[in-house]
Amino acid sequence: MAARSLEIGPAGIRAARTIEILRTERGLAQRELAVRVTAFGRPMTNTMLSRIERAQRRCDIDDLVALAQALRVSPLALLHGVQAV
Repeated sequence: MAARSLEIGPAGIRAARTIEILRTERGLAQRELAVRVTAFGRPMTNTMLSRIERAQRRCDIDDLVALAQALRVSPLALLHGVQAV
């Protein structure tokens, strides 16, 4: 089986930027948001969140849904970007 590419595409980069923007607008530290995400049943550390925000780690669909819940937006808002929020 071929190795999966780790390259993050435009939608992933847009979601990463949106997550960071919304987190900072809400006055949340990465650690605080990671705790909220974990509370929604998706274990996440602040290091994982940092890597997602810097587009150094893929944000899978379960991460995206939990992050959206923790930020109180729809998952689509994270995919569409800040202008959609």
